Amino acid sequence: MGPLKGIRVIELGQLIAGPFAGQMMADFGAEVIKVEPPGKGDAMRQWGRLDANGTPVWWNVIARGKRSVTLDLRTPEGQDILRDLVGEADVLIENFRPGTMERWGLGYDNLSKVNPRLIMARVSGYGQDGPYSQRAGFASVCEAMGGLRYVSGYPDRPPVRVGLSLGDTMAGFNAALGILLALEHRHKTGKGQVIDSAIYEAVLSLTEALVAEYDSGGHIRERFGSALPGIAPSNAYPTADDKEVIIGANQDTVFQRLCAVMGAPELAEDERYADHRARGRNQAELDARVGEWTRTVPAQQIVDQLSEAGVPVGLAYTAADMLNDPHFAARESVVRVSGPERGSLAMQNVFPRLSASPGSIRGLGPELGEDTDEVLSSTLGYDDATLAKMRERGVI
Repeated sequence: MGPLKGIRVIELGQLIAGPFAGQMMADFGAEVIKVEPPGKGDAMRQWGRLDANGTPVWWNVIARGKRSVTLDLRTPEGQDILRDLVGEADVLIENFRPGTMERWGLGYDNLSKVNPRLIMARVSGYGQDGPYSQRAGFASVCEAMGGLRYVSGYPDRPPVRVGLSLGDTMAGFNAALGILLALEHRHKTGKGQVIDSAIYEAVLSLTEALVAEYDSGGHIRERFGSALPGIAPSNAYPTADDKEVIIGANQDTVFQRLCAVMGAPELAEDERYADHRARGRNQAELDARVGEWTRTVPAQQIVDQLSEAGVPVGLAYTAADMLNDPHFAARESVVRVSGPERGSLAMQNVFPRLSASPGSIRGLGPELGEDTDEVLSSTLGYDDATLAKMRERGVI
């Protein structure tokens, strides 16, 4: 059922950031009505890898559990219909460029007159105000502005990108968190509000003490490859079977256990490595010493030995590894979801896990407009003749 059962969400967002917030709402039981342009729908329907039948699969993840309604918001009639939907909704999510909703007469000032309890989550690259608010803001450039790109990669090479749209997803996550906080505020006051989730700020929030380090001492954190400066040993190390194993043994007692498994317990007493700061000062040579050992041992043997000793260790998993891992299987971290137009599709489960009111996946992404008639008739009372006329005019 989910803790958000009974909450109705209108999702206007497209691509990743807004729809990811909607995905989280749907995962936890909200009725998410995704409004899409007639004829073409959300561009996410075409993004990502294709399955064996030539159909993009990403849509089925980010739109899972949602209902699809087609509506042309560029027309006055489409805007009127949206206002009617808002009157029956709790939340509206949008990630158009700031000012777009206002141009359509659908800004919060207008919509809150229709429904004073409405919570409006607005996701954009740079926020709803400020000198950059009108810039186009994809995750790539906003991740750079938020500080992530500069510290990602190796010092002798240009910044690299994480192989995911991390900024979009984090902005969607912040929007979802904001919605939950606003629902609690509304529970106390009866009033809705606006949530302003900017991609660059979502990334900025992940940057730990990066700003404070500069402000307090002029330190600018630089790229450092697969480790963090001053944190050792904590890196990716080569193995005898040409794999890489990730070891995190930078705490004193954990480092002692690593040294014992390596057959070199004396390293834990060596003044160069005896405490956290000493290991940080001698990071390069310590990493080299650990690597000398890992090169002589197969990856799985390292994982087994260090796990037994209580040292954090693991391999860099691919999707294939996840589907074959017994821990993933035991916790159902990956589940298979079936849909009427295809067989089953494996995807990540709903997180976090709630003991009393867990979320669930209620279906793959919907076909374009498959719920238009049912939503407009059951929610707004439109009859078949009215729906047919609106379809003829291209409104739905």
